[in-house]
Amino acid sequence: MAYKKIIPYINAETEISANVIKLAKSYSYGGADELLIYNYSKDEKTREEFLSMAKEISKEIDIPFSIGCYVERLEDIKKAIYTGARAVIIRYSIFENKNLLKEATGRFGSEKIMVELDMIDCIGEEGERMCNFIEEALVGTILLKHVIVSEHSKKRIENGRCPVIIRDSLVRNDIRTLLTINNVIGLSTNFFENKDIMKAKYALKEENIEVNTFESLLSFSEFKLNADGLIPVVVQDYRTDEVLMLAYMNEEAYNKTIVSGRMTYYSRSRDTLWLKGETSGHYQYVKELSLDCDKDTILAKVLQIGPACHTGSHNCFIHDLVKKEYNHSDPFHVFKDVYEVIMDRKRNPKEGSYTNYLFEKGIDKILKKCGEEAAEIIIAAKNPNAEELRYEIADFLYHMMVLMAECGLDWNDITTELAHRK
Repeated sequence: MAYKKIIPYINAETEISANVIKLAKSYSYGGADELLIYNYSKDEKTREEFLSMAKEISKEIDIPFSIGCYVERLEDIKKAIYTGARAVIIRYSIFENKNLLKEATGRFGSEKIMVELDMIDCIGEEGERMCNFIEEALVGTILLKHVIVSEHSKKRIENGRCPVIIRDSLVRNDIRTLLTINNVIGLSTNFFENKDIMKAKYALKEENIEVNTFESLLSFSEFKLNADGLIPVVVQDYRTDEVLMLAYMNEEAYNKTIVSGRMTYYSRSRDTLWLKGETSGHYQYVKELSLDCDKDTILAKVLQIGPACHTGSHNCFIHDLVKKEYNHSDPFHVFKDVYEVIMDRKRNPKEGSYTNYLFEKGIDKILKKCGEEAAEIIIAAKNPNAEELRYEIADFLYHMMVLMAECGLDWNDITTELAHRK
């Protein structure tokens, strides 16, 4: 189903980086579908600082975001995409090399290029030619601002070949009118700063506008409850699958969780509803809820802010009862464990350590080893023995992790980038 998107925008030209990152996180937690963040400064230093901030935002939020920046050449677009942005917004009015547009969509893909236009510039014969040129360049999306809703403007938007996101502060226009225009896929606005986005989405849904909200596929009455009318909830970190805690819900807590997108439980000791994080700020934002085969236990995958346990521990399972040594076989767990050993060697050098030898020799030696191991993989792949290939790939991955540590990257950086490419 094609949902109409709520896409807050942040003007990074008027805010310090810390405030922009804080606001981006707030929108991400609060139910925004995407974000637009822009700074169109031509100053090289300011641009580099903006792109650096965008990289930090990419690590902190888990919704797509697009960034608007001053573009002179293809290299500028590549740098912007490398921040983790879903798309790059090109402000057409200050984009001097118009012929670069088609080259950009050809190289990076239509979905990576968004063009920002002023509605008034789309009017008349000149505006018609401009819009045709942009559409023929196979631009993925048009970001349209200063829209005055009329039959003429609606017709222009609806007849366009590119999907449109309208940017509007909702001073003159109302959200329902803008989202019901055909070919409009979303609304970008700063209206929702410090406001409840999920509440607004449910209001739109009541007006038959399809927006992305949580909806339970089963009624609470279908759950098998315990003698107290409650259902246990096992809570996992959605990124790592770490089990964080166990709590209980009644029907009211479950419904509030669905509507708000924040985990709400029933406290058996206090005999009242309990919004996780209401006092501590350690909220749990819903990513996925599922029911077991007996319909008597909920599994919740959440974005955990801060520690889950009141003791300050990341999870509540802090007392070992029985423990046997074992090797993890989960690939990501293994990668993280090996990487942590490498980082420990970097922080606390150990005499005779091969890893420390590589760090002491520096980046050129590490790169040389990565190149050698890559060549060994190619040679091993030509041989029929898969055991040799397995060994060489493991060797390469180890040296690659040393390179990551030397260059300040970790597995979260890599997996975030891969997730953006899905």
